[in-house]
Amino acid sequence: MNARTLSFPGRTAARKAARGSSVGVAARCGLAARGVLYLLIGLISLRIASGDGGGQADRGGALAELAARPMGSVMLWALGLGLVGMAVWRLSEAVFGASGADGHKPGKRLLSAARCVFYAFVAYSVLTFAAGESGSGSGSGDQQSRDVTARALELPGGQWIVGLAGAAVVGAGAWVAGRAALRKYHKHLKLSLMSRRARRFTDVAGVGGGVARGVVFAVVGVFFVRAAVTYEPNEAKGLDDALRTVAETPAGPGLLGLVAAGMALFGLFSFAMARWRRV
Repeated sequence: MNARTLSFPGRTAARKAARGSSVGVAARCGLAARGVLYLLIGLISLRIASGDGGGQADRGGALAELAARPMGSVMLWALGLGLVGMAVWRLSEAVFGASGADGHKPGKRLLSAARCVFYAFVAYSVLTFAAGESGSGSGSGDQQSRDVTARALELPGGQWIVGLAGAAVVGAGAWVAGRAALRKYHKHLKLSLMSRRARRFTDVAGVGGGVARGVVFAVVGVFFVRAAVTYEPNEAKGLDDALRTVAETPAGPGLLGLVAAGMALFGLFSFAMARWRRV
């Protein structure tokens, strides 16, 4: 019996743990936390569209909105820990493979690894904001986008870097919207356990929310491409500026209202996924 043979039980135990109830709970908490963020961003955007105040329609604005509520500090910590759960779940998928027939493919694992890094960063920003560290979590996403773009443009080939990154975000937005419209999320759901009403609700929220989310991603990407072409960092926009730009189109606040409703729907879709997704 060699060392490689001895390692098999350890690998098997680790794989079972990654697919066990603890990671399942972490995944569902993470999906619910994501739902809270998108629901709040959608509601803030709806206020902007209606001309009734508003706020910052991005993660920072959502955290500030939550902090202003009764028990806000407790809810912020719960939200941050939920997002830690999301990062842990995606890490387990990257290491051991996701559920489904193609969950072990390298592309799927790489995507899970990227999602793990993203949600780890988001969780860190939420937890530092909850801990009361100024400049954390609630910072303007618009200003952060401009700062990152300015630094990137100063690099050799900076215009190409920013332009290609923007094009990639546009492509990601189109991919997100397309998969939502085609209801690709069905393969992740426990459809046999869902009632007809639950399926209908999930499809309305999943298609409407996913398409709106993809559109917003694409708009943000277009502004990064524009910043690269004009060599002007201020052309880059974060989520809040992108949504406000939608309101400045000929369709005006009505279009922003539709997009905002879609963002809120994606929050509700995340809640449905927390209940019905295979993990």
